Amino acid sequence: MAMPKDTIAVVPNLQIESVQSVMPLKMTEPRRTCHVLVTDPLASGVFQKRFHIVLYYKKVAEDDSGYLLAGWTKESLGRALLDHPILGGRLRSSQKGDGELVIVSNDSGIRMMEARIPMTLEEFIGRKEMEDVENELVFWKDIDEQNPQYSPLFYIQVTNFQCGGHSVGISCSLLLADPVAMTSFLKKWANIHKTLLSETELPKLPIFYSPNIIQTTHRPSNPISSRRRKPRSKTMVIRISDKYTNTNVEMLKTIFLSCIEKVENELGSKISSKITLFVKESSEHIKVENYFENEITRMKLNFREGLTCANRDDLGAGEIVFRNGNKPTRASYWIDSGDNEGVVVIITPSHVGINVMDIIIAIPNGEGTKQGGSSYL
Repeated sequence: MAMPKDTIAVVPNLQIESVQSVMPLKMTEPRRTCHVLVTDPLASGVFQKRFHIVLYYKKVAEDDSGYLLAGWTKESLGRALLDHPILGGRLRSSQKGDGELVIVSNDSGIRMMEARIPMTLEEFIGRKEMEDVENELVFWKDIDEQNPQYSPLFYIQVTNFQCGGHSVGISCSLLLADPVAMTSFLKKWANIHKTLLSETELPKLPIFYSPNIIQTTHRPSNPISSRRRKPRSKTMVIRISDKYTNTNVEMLKTIFLSCIEKVENELGSKISSKITLFVKESSEHIKVENYFENEITRMKLNFREGLTCANRDDLGAGEIVFRNGNKPTRASYWIDSGDNEGVVVIITPSHVGINVMDIIIAIPNGEGTKQGGSSYL
């Protein structure tokens, strides 16, 4: 029986086992910053807009589990953050008093959740409404609009299945990173994790091994209210050939507007009346702008040459391997706007580090959507 339109499927009895923060292993000095240029943060909804990644892993050995992955993460992720401390930073208002926002690498850390679920990995993936219940495998709490300096911008949830398999769920503010940059960071973290596991003097169990800890402490309450979401957006990546990689930011906006018709045709959905555009101009500056339907229509151009649709394999999720011989069996990416709006992220060549450019476009999955469309990149 089909579910009513407004009903969001949930996974019964998902239990949060532990919550902890992961910081860089050493204090970050000097602190790094990223300036966020946005006219009206509250009106633009930037505090709610984020992306999610879920990676699924089968159990390949007796000593392989999500509990062990999470236990060693305190060390391996702490090492990875030494070169990327901004990911463990916080958002605050600029000291200039001009309304500008700044992300500061103050070592407050990434928030990590451990969870367990009373079903096998195969049962979960095989559910007809999987795209609805997949939100259970990631955690997100909207950035506090009044006191953003207290809100994490990056969450990790490691969920253990009954069969011994596990998933790694990523939630990250679009102000902090984009799916392409995050995938690159996850590969670096995974390589550090593999190196850590190969160290000969490594204890059999990590200090932060939750099955031992939760026997003597109370489990944290489930923050289920943060997980009940509307159906997620349909998302597509448009890859731009290197002939356009030296264009300025204004030209990039024109290119993105010309991509909209291509995305609408591919996904079978119409763009919403409002789009929030994120442009990562450099590692120290990100610009956020809003476009409304009349502006989108006026600026739409025929600019299709050199545009191709990328798929999730192009982003390299299959290379995120935390343990030798255990590649992810499935990877999902999607953008959540926090409301019924479109989101566009322009990833410039200098940001990616390669001679191509990606434009990620997310369209709300609402009425008139073509059936069978996928929200996977």
